[in-house]
Amino acid sequence: MGERIALATLDGAPFAAYHAPPLEARRGGVVMLHAIWGVTPHLRQLSESLAEQGYEVLLPSLMDAADAVFPDEDTTPAILAARMAMGERTGWGASTLPRVQACIDAMNGPVYAMGFCYGGTTAWLATCRCEGLTAVSAFYGGDIAAYRDETPKAPTILHFGKTDAMIPLADVDAIRERHPDLPIYLYDAGHAFVAPNGHHPDSARLSLLRTLQLFQRSGGTKTEA
Repeated sequence: MGERIALATLDGAPFAAYHAPPLEARRGGVVMLHAIWGVTPHLRQLSESLAEQGYEVLLPSLMDAADAVFPDEDTTPAILAARMAMGERTGWGASTLPRVQACIDAMNGPVYAMGFCYGGTTAWLATCRCEGLTAVSAFYGGDIAAYRDETPKAPTILHFGKTDAMIPLADVDAIRERHPDLPIYLYDAGHAFVAPNGHHPDSARLSLLRTLQLFQRSGGTKTEA
């Protein structure tokens, strides 16, 4: 269904992305932003699931070289330290925004964004700094609190787990204090509750439902291609 494609930033820097075209009348485009592990099988499958519902999905490789192979596992603990170091060097997604913007620009509107963990922080930065997004849903972005003084340009919702050992509830409270009108949802789950390694079925289902409802409220209605 989906396939690997080559894209480039505005200044010509190449990168790879997974592209899942809509399988029925198009609802819009979604830029899906990956966790620290990269363009994993789980996220490629989730992209295809959204494509079945009428969304065109671009899942860019945010940190890796254009010729790097997409991972064949959802988590690879042996490389976690190296991946975290890469994430830190990008400012937890800040320096990858040219790739995000290129994906936004590559699709007809409306264009939405959603991101998980590392990609959750990147999604927050994208809604604050990128142009052309219609709505954004960020899942358990561990460094959103560090960027909480920035302001979303598009309707945005955030999802966190109440028992997430990686994101203190004090950080969630700090975001809520800075943005009292921002919808922030807390789930009876830990970190990565949408992903296989921390999957919590009820939380995953509800957070994804809220995400799709946001997209539909923001213009994600079906149109003929």
